[in-house]
Amino acid sequence: MQNTDRLNEVYAAALLVFSEYGFKKATVEDIALELGLTKGALYQYAKNKKDLYDRAVEFGLLNWQTKVFDAVSKESDVKKQFEVMCKKACIYLSEDTLLKKILIKDPSIFPMSFNSDPFKDVNNTSMSFLQSILDRGIQEKKFRKMDTALMSRFLFSTYKMLIIETYVLEEQDSNIDSVIDIITQGFFCTK
Repeated sequence: MQNTDRLNEVYAAALLVFSEYGFKKATVEDIALELGLTKGALYQYAKNKKDLYDRAVEFGLLNWQTKVFDAVSKESDVKKQFEVMCKKACIYLSEDTLLKKILIKDPSIFPMSFNSDPFKDVNNTSMSFLQSILDRGIQEKKFRKMDTALMSRFLFSTYKMLIIETYVLEEQDSNIDSVIDIITQGFFCTK
């Protein structure tokens, strides 16, 4: 079993190189040099460049997911958990510039089709987390009844589209707070 800290170091270095050059232009030699390793030594962590890319991106996505889960865990109210989850999930890329650069170079990381999702396991965990918040909200009678599996999938698809429009297409005038407000408060005025 490989040392987790060393794996994290390898994946962080790979993210750095891939964010700078993109998948096509980055070389295994570039990543090995960043780590002070030989190309051959780097292959003990991945089969090839594509495998290293996938593992590094998954590492970045898992870091993103962990930050969101940690932020949500600090809240006890389910409504506040939902709001924090929405906000933290959307603003994370403004904090993680390496993953943002990779996503800009490779938006296929977030495909609109669930069937072609290269990071299906990570994203399914995120949708399950979202669904658990919705289920809890219904159980506590703070959210209206809904098909939480369907709604989780819908919200996650909307979220991916928002991320692509905000960070990949660089439409920085996107107002994430307004989007979150519509999702949490709805379209209709209350009397």
